[in-house]
Amino acid sequence: GPITAMSKGCITVTKYFLFLFNLLFFIFGALIMGFGLWILFDKESFIAVLQESSDTVKVASYILIGVGSLTMAMGFFGCIGAIYEIRCLLGLYFTCLLLILIAQVTAAVLIYVQRDPLKHEMSVIIRGLIVNYTGQNKTTEHAWDFVQRTMKCCGWTGPGNWSENILIKNGTQKLYSCSCRNDTMPGTDMKEFGLCEHLSEQPPVFEMGCITSVEKWLLDNCGIILGICIGVAVVELLGMILSMCLCKSVVQEDYTKVPKY
Repeated sequence: GPITAMSKGCITVTKYFLFLFNLLFFIFGALIMGFGLWILFDKESFIAVLQESSDTVKVASYILIGVGSLTMAMGFFGCIGAIYEIRCLLGLYFTCLLLILIAQVTAAVLIYVQRDPLKHEMSVIIRGLIVNYTGQNKTTEHAWDFVQRTMKCCGWTGPGNWSENILIKNGTQKLYSCSCRNDTMPGTDMKEFGLCEHLSEQPPVFEMGCITSVEKWLLDNCGIILGICIGVAVVELLGMILSMCLCKSVVQEDYTKVPKY
């Protein structure tokens, strides 16, 4: 009758929506996993500064790789489940989504609650890096120079942090961090990393500490980050609803569709 035809059409639509959805999940998962791997192996950005001395960042990258691979697996299950209308796979898929959603909310809450200890850990790491900075081509040092150059900042709380540096404190020359160099000020050499000598009384450096720049960057991009998180959550909820609908409609389990062994 027309009703069965309509519900059949409805099932088909749900099925293909779910399929497309999971294809997206699969791609998403691959991207998240890629991001995790990038953090793990990256040597050229701000993350590298934190990575060498921070377990938190390493753990975070492992979590990302884990979540990414789980999302990929889930996308795969969802696709197969949707196409072949296999009920247990759809159930498994729903459970996976639920778990991931719970994990995300937990992570967000944890980061929010632990934000002060995290901030403290970060400043301890970076101050330690500044104190022991030699400019001898260490990846973390290069990464920190990159941060100071691109964010136009100097030190963590300010250029004063550099006075604690072993070489600057004990040296006879007046040195400053080359990557702090403010090119709008008069002075001689422009180098990307290492320590430079200054002849004037005050070193020609940026006045702002990098903590301000990093916080400003986070604030500026806060909307984007939040938007992405909410978007992902909405997508997951939709996936859960669709898989429930499809699960309900596949009540009369049709075993002829399941491949026989």
